[in-house]
Amino acid sequence: MTPLTIDIIPFESQYATHFYDLNVAWLEKYFYVEPYDEKVLRNPKEYILQNGGFIFFAKVNSEIVGTVAFINQGTYFELSKMAVKPAYQGKKIGMQLMDYCIEFARAQQWDSITLYSHRSLVAAIFLYKKIGFEEVALEEDVHYERADIKMRFKL
Repeated sequence: MTPLTIDIIPFESQYATHFYDLNVAWLEKYFYVEPYDEKVLRNPKEYILQNGGFIFFAKVNSEIVGTVAFINQGTYFELSKMAVKPAYQGKKIGMQLMDYCIEFARAQQWDSITLYSHRSLVAAIFLYKKIGFEEVALEEDVHYERADIKMRFKL
């Protein structure tokens, strides 16, 4: 399958509702919106951007179809809040977002990218492993209740 051509653009305030809606849709489908999610998704400028993080959007023509963020956790950057509209899933948009994020992290000269997930998200875990993420020890006080796996990609 040929990947759909997308533009990947940085956060703009006009797209903040897309960041919230795309993420809440997948969270409600598979889990629920945790208090930490709600806080970050409702206030992305405060909790992500002003703390040295980044948010990107996948755009097809004028439509926002996906999003992803890097959250600065102090000693590492967490790849988080990745979501693709259901109508665009299976079109390799998630892979293009991941490729973009890896190249972005390399350009920033980071050592690694970390993510948290849940083993029930089989397709996502498969994608992460295919890219080269490896499972690492999950801390006990992880900020997501749903997280049961932590993975790291060494750059």
